[in-house]
Amino acid sequence: MRQGAGIVKMSSDQKMCLAVPTKVLSVDGNLATVGVQGVRARVRLDALGEEVRIGDYLLVHAGFAIRRLDPQDAQETLALFDELFALAAEGGSSPPAGTDSDPA
Repeated sequence: MRQGAGIVKMSSDQKMCLAVPTKVLSVDGNLATVGVQGVRARVRLDALGEEVRIGDYLLVHAGFAIRRLDPQDAQETLALFDELFALAAEGGSSPPAGTDSDPA
């Protein structure tokens, strides 16, 4: 099922890129280090247009933070990803790496 971080293979010729909720671990100007499932990444904050703090949850797509999320909404979304990957695993597919709901 997994092609790469945030990319889910739908069928043999279809792929869907997902924006993934991530937790802000550090902020340095217009860059933030975020994490999900122990996987860390540096993301740009230019497109967000609002202040970001450590502990915030961001919706990240293609290396850019595109929205700040309410922590409860982020946790619910990550739980849904976990359910999706568990169902996929039951069907014989391996769940993607990096799908735990807590980055730290």
